[in-house]
Amino acid sequence: MGLRNQVIKDEETQANIAADCAKLMDEQVAAKKGISGLALKTAYRALKGIGPGYIPRAIKNLVPQALDALDPIWTDGEQAGDPVEHLSINSAKTADVLLGVTDHKLSQAKNKIVIATYKKVRKSVKGDVEEAVPGLAKILGSYTNI
Repeated sequence: MGLRNQVIKDEETQANIAADCAKLMDEQVAAKKGISGLALKTAYRALKGIGPGYIPRAIKNLVPQALDALDPIWTDGEQAGDPVEHLSINSAKTADVLLGVTDHKLSQAKNKIVIATYKKVRKSVKGDVEEAVPGLAKILGSYTNI
């Protein structure tokens, strides 16, 4: 059935996914420790400082492209019997796909704070994105008919 057919067409669902993902990001960033955690927290604070609701809005703008990009992995998981588990098991591939979507979106960005902040953390965030994949997979699973 795929993510496109189950989720992507409904704007309200996309907004809810974005809100859930923003909450997941808040939790993931808050849990970071050490120097790299401090750098990530600083960057995240800078993005949140752009304006109220910036993070959920930014995520909502990424949702359609992210769902399109994740659809082949999700479909493989449906064929294997559990797309949520499949995304989680393939967290490195899933993270690469998500970062590719973000990289593309940022290549078109105009906000200098967003661009500079992303460039500072981009090389170091793949592991963080991989850690968040199981949470993302559960979020997507809660909005699909699985």
